[in-house]
Parts: sequence; C-alpha cells; structure tokens
Amino acid sequence: MKTHAQAVVIGGGVIGCSILYHLTKLGWTDVVLLERNELTSGSTWHAAANIHGLHDSANISRLQHYTMNLYNELEAETGQSCGVFQPGSLYLAQTENREHQLRLQAAKAKLYGMNFHEIGRDEAERLHPLVNFDGIRCIMYEPDGGNVDPSGVTNAYAVGARQRGAEIHRFTPVTATVQQADGSWIVETPKGNIHTPWVINAAGLWGREVAKLAGIELPLQPTEHQYFVTEMIAEIAGLDRRLPSVADRDGEYYLRQEGKGLLIGAYERDMRFWAEDGTPLDFAHDLFPDDLERIEENMLRAIDRVPVVGTAGIKRVINGPMIWSPDSNVILGPVPELKGYFCCNGIIPGFSQSAGMGWMVAEWLINGEMKYDMFTWDVARFGLWANNREFVKAKVRDQYAHRFSIHFPNEERSAGRPLRTRPVYQMQKDMGAVFGLNYGWEHPLWFSDAPGTTDTNGFTRQNWWGPVGEECKMLRARAGIIDISNFAKYRVKGPGAEEWLNAVFANRMPKAVGRSCLTPLIGVRGGIAGDATVTRLAEDEFWVISSGMAERYHKRFFDAVPLPEGTTFESLTDTVCGFNVAGPKSREMLQRLTNASLATEDFPFMRSARIELAGVDCVAIRVSFTGDLGWELHCPAEDQAQLYAALLAAGREIGAGPVGSRALMSLRIEKGYGSWSREYSPEYWPQEAGLAALCKMDKDFLNKPALEAVIGQEPRERLVILHLEEADVSASNADATGGEPIFKDGLGVGRVSSGAYGYSVGMSLALGYVKGGAMPGDAVEVMVLGRPHRAHILHAAPFDPEGARLRS
Repeated sequence: MKTHAQAVVIGGGVIGCSILYHLTKLGWTDVVLLERNELTSGSTWHAAANIHGLHDSANISRLQHYTMNLYNELEAETGQSCGVFQPGSLYLAQTENREHQLRLQAAKAKLYGMNFHEIGRDEAERLHPLVNFDGIRCIMYEPDGGNVDPSGVTNAYAVGARQRGAEIHRFTPVTATVQQADGSWIVETPKGNIHTPWVINAAGLWGREVAKLAGIELPLQPTEHQYFVTEMIAEIAGLDRRLPSVADRDGEYYLRQEGKGLLIGAYERDMRFWAEDGTPLDFAHDLFPDDLERIEENMLRAIDRVPVVGTAGIKRVINGPMIWSPDSNVILGPVPELKGYFCCNGIIPGFSQSAGMGWMVAEWLINGEMKYDMFTWDVARFGLWANNREFVKAKVRDQYAHRFSIHFPNEERSAGRPLRTRPVYQMQKDMGAVFGLNYGWEHPLWFSDAPGTTDTNGFTRQNWWGPVGEECKMLRARAGIIDISNFAKYRVKGPGAEEWLNAVFANRMPKAVGRSCLTPLIGVRGGIAGDATVTRLAEDEFWVISSGMAERYHKRFFDAVPLPEGTTFESLTDTVCGFNVAGPKSREMLQRLTNASLATEDFPFMRSARIELAGVDCVAIRVSFTGDLGWELHCPAEDQAQLYAALLAAGREIGAGPVGSRALMSLRIEKGYGSWSREYSPEYWPQEAGLAALCKMDKDFLNKPALEAVIGQEPRERLVILHLEEADVSASNADATGGEPIFKDGLGVGRVSSGAYGYSVGMSLALGYVKGGAMPGDAVEVMVLGRPHRAHILHAAPFDPEGARLRS
C-alpha cells in the first residue's frame, strides 16, 4: 500500500467508488480508496437502485440526468456490466397539487432538454397494462427511467478508477485520521499509514464514526427501510418486454419490475430508527428481521393500483439500513473548520445521484469549486447547532415518514423546532407570529390576528397571502418593524482591518468613519459567492452584514485570507440582534426614541453611527432591503426585548407595526433587489447580476484572477424583473415562487429566481435570468404551475426606480 496520495477516499460503497472514479477522470490518478469490508458493504448492496432524472431542484435534476446517462458509457468503458434497465418510468398524480408538481417538472424538462412529458391514459395502459389508472389526474412519462444493479455499478466505478491508476484496498479499516501541522492528514490503517492533503469521508452507515476520528460531529441518523419482491407473475412472464416503473407518490410506495415479478417499497409513517448510538463496526452484508405489518397500508394502496400484487406470493423481503441527514439531502463539501477534510454523507437516492455526486466532489477538489451551485447539498448549510440529537431524530423521522410528500414553495416543517430562539421569540409568538427556520433560528414569516395560527401549504396562494399584503401596505404607507436578527454579522477590528477587508471583498472599503458600502464576494470561478454591507464604525473597526444561512459557507472564503497582525475577526450573529425599521414615516417614528438627528443632512443614505435608541445602544445603518426609507438597528441580544417593545410602542402611535420576512420578500422584489442563493450565486457573474460596478478591478481581492477572466465577456444571461399578467395569475390563483421556466416564442430563454405578489404596486412579479434574446419590453411566458402565464420584461423596477424614497 502506498504511503502518499493526492486524496484518500474512506468507504467502498457506490458513492465512494464514484468519487474515486471521477477524481481519476478529471486527472487525479494518485488516489486511494479504503474499505473496511467488501465493496458494497452497508447500504449499497441491498438498495432497490431505481434511477430517475427529475427533481424539484434544477441542478439536482442535471446531476441525476448525468448519472443516468453515464451508466451505459461506464459499461462500455470498463467492460463491467451495470445491469442497466431503462424501460421508462410512469409518474402518477392523484391530487391537484401533485399535478401542479409534475407539470412544473415537465416544463423544467422542456427548458433543460430532458425527456419527461405527459402521456394519455391509453398510452399509459399500453406501457403498463397491469396498472389501474382510475382516479389519476395526470400521467408523466420518463423514457430513460429504470434501475441498475447495485454491485455492478459499484464495481464498474472501481474498475474504471483502477484502470486510471487508483488503488482500492478492501478489508482495510481506517483506525485514525490525524491532522498534521500543515493541515495535511495521516490516515492510519492496520496495513499501514497514508499521508494525504485530502481525506474524503464517504463511509455511508459509518459516516458518523469516521467523522469522529477527526473530531467532527455530523447530523446523521440511520433508519430501517423495507421493500419486497414478489414471486413470478404470469402476466409479466408472458410479456416480451420490461414494464416501466411506477412512481405513485401520493400512494406512498414505489414499484418496478424485478425479474418476472415486482419490487414494491414503502416509506411508512410508523418508521424505525437504527443504531442511534453508533453503527456497529461488524455490520456488513446484514439485514434486519422482516416487519411487513409496518408497511401494510402502503402495500394495500399498491394493490389497489396494481391488483396483481395482491395475488402474488412474496419471494423475499429486504429490511436494511439507510442513513439520513435532517433534510434528506447529502451532506457534502469541505468541512469549513478543518483544512483538507471532505464529507459526502447521508445519501438516499444514491443510484440516481452517484455519478453527479462523484463529479461534483472531484470538481470541488481539483478546481476549487463545483460547476453548479449546490448549496442545497453543502455541509455548511448546517451549523454546529444541527448536531442536537433530538433535533436530528425529529427531522429524520419527519423526512422518512413524508419521503414522498410534496415539498411546497415556502413550506416550513415544524419537526424538531424550536431549536434556537431570540429573546423576543415569546413576545412575537404572543403577537401572532408564524415562524420559519433560518440556519437554526426561529424568525417571523408573518403575523396573524390569531396567535397559534400555522401556515397552510400549496402551490397556489395560501392563508398568509392576505395578511402579508397588509404588512406590505402598512410599511409602504407608514412604517414597519422587521426582525433581521438572523442576518450574519461580523466585526473586523484592528490596524489591518481595512487592508484585510479590501483583500477579501471586490468593492473598495469605506475610507471615512460612518460610511457603508455594498460589495460582492467573488467565487473561485469568478461568480458571486456572496454579498455584504460593510460599515466603517471607527478608524480600526468595521461591521459586515451578510446572509445568515451562508455564515458557515462564507467561513471558507474569510479563512482563505490571513488576518494581518493585531487584527481580529469575530462573528456577532449569536450575540447581536437587529431590526429594520422602514417606510416613509420611519424617521418620524425613530426620532421619538433618540436624541441623535436622523435628518437627511445629518444621517444620509449609506451612513452609519452608534446611537442610543430608547435607552439601548445601537449600531444604526441607513439602509433597507425593502427599498424604502429605513434604518437597520443592531443591539446586544440582552437588549433586544427592550428595544422591540419601544419600537412597537412608537409604531402604534403612527399606525405602524411588525412585519415578517414574507413581506420583506415581496418588498425587495418590487425594488428589483437580488438575494443570496437566489439571484446571487457562484453560477452567476457580476455583470449578469448587475453587480459589475461594485467590483473594483484596480485593486486586489480574493479570486480576482478568476473574475478578470470573465468580467469582460458578454453576459450569458441577465437578471431581469417580470410582470405577470393579472388575468392569468387570477385564473391560477398563484404567483411565481422560483424555478419556473421562462419561454419566448416557444423557446426556453430562462428561469425565475424569485417571485412574489407586489402588493404596493398591484403586480404579480418575478426576478429571473434570461438569455440575450429576451429584452426589456418583450412578451414572454412564465410557467407558473407548469402552465404558461403571459408576462412582460420590465424596463425598471416598479417601485421607486429612481431611489427617491430610499434617499429621502
């Protein structure tokens, strides 16, 4: 066994082998995989191994299609059979909401050139004569859907990797991972040690245990999962072709052909955890006792849909383990707190995503960043707060039991909450706040007249649509108070603070005390990794305000630039709370609480100061994400309740009150403001997002060479604002929410990044990226609910396009 390698992959399941294969495919051949038992041990060997392309996330869909298309190429390249069967997949909608979901996916498939389309009942019955299609509202067909052989795929990846020079060592458990002073690692095994700059944890069921060797806790929990295979069914044996699989997610089961019988699996509500205190080290190709009673209700629904299931005998039952993250997505990426440690854990649809996942890991390791924005998979989406065991179990229970439930736009699930709350949480709850989750924190989405109200969920307008409108109108007419405590807040202090910030961010830092600037953070490929407001509070002190859910993600960028001697960087997110008070009467309202002058000449736009407000010391910044006159007010967490009470009391005197984040979404879209993870992403260049002017190319900053390589190029697409025609919006009772394709003259030209109703301008609006052929003034179609809604690209934001209110 070699003693040095470019990377060491721990885990010989389908994901570990895919990562190894893709590392070699992209050029790293001095790589090693270590497996404690035989390849496929753990979850891989007993997987149902279904493959499908479509996902609610466009980027995950791209990666799943890459995976599906690679398997046949992998067979040809390696000579190792992957056992690929692609008779197609039928997707059934029993409910209106499922129909909306499938039609939206079909629209996305058209935009991205994927093969997924609606068929009629006659065609569906020809494809699968054993299915009873009564009560089905809509049928979609994916011709490339099917399944593969788990062991075949895993071994094909292994063969392909070996052919390019990689080493694989079976029966070689990792006993320690020891980080060295330079950040590299010693991976210890009974057969010898390997020195490497990169450890890749792809240990599957043992992901927690391997992580602990490096002092890392991962929010993972295994469960049991069952499927069964029937005896031979005469109707199938008599066919000269293979039947398509059936995705009846409203029925909460999956079904496909296996041999001359059927395989049926279920995600039951009465689920079971396994190995809560750690996965046994001697577990390998093992299964649990059968417990079909738990999935009886799911089986009965499958029998109703495919009656021959009820008369077929059961040939075998598989009850095996799988390991979940709190949101059922993979935990992927370099651990921000540890140099050279990469995670790829908690994978559920492994055979639909294995190649895409391996490709993205290799991209990140070799090129420093993935081709696609995959924050939805990033380990950094969870902070250390997510390691709370009760939170993890509650979330995994919810994810498992609702595996096939629709994840609606704006949906907030209550499992495991509240986890982290601010001092005013109970006060807001008593006022009727309906809360959302943001990086572990509870924050108000909207305020109901009846405390205890919860969201309804769906693709159309829900119970919060009207109240959110009242909040927006109140703020635009008078003022509103928005809790922005979940924004990330940092303090950079010391003689090198300005130098360091200029070396990190693309804009030039403010020279004068009391001034602020907006600035992009540039990614490894020249895209937008983040955006921030930077305020100079003293000669040697700056505050940085940025996206709260990106705090751990942005740590990678901040850590990439060494701090000058005597300069400190400190996160204030946990210890500082904040409110945005905005609206035309916000100055009048706040002036009642402070002796500091808030007049325009004394406190103009993009200025800041330390002021006392209602007896509370605050950092006040004259900026507002609403696009209206307003201030951000940041105070110590222990003073939050006192400040909030004073703001509410002053607000009542002028007819102002609390406003939630759903209203903030509407208000910022009216103004055309982008938001990180929606409009701002590493996939988009600054000139595409309208941020090029904030990139000062006459100074050095993080990843400037990457930006220099692209900043002079024509935008591939541009961020625009669209107005959806009222007649179509009223007919569907739905606004765009994000992800909807945009078509012009029948051709796909872009997609929506954010959408909302603009209550104060009386328009259904969307922000989105479109290709150069679509210009302001053009008529387009936005596929809301998967159906065309007429729209126009606006020349300017409909609210205060000149910024007069903002600067008043």
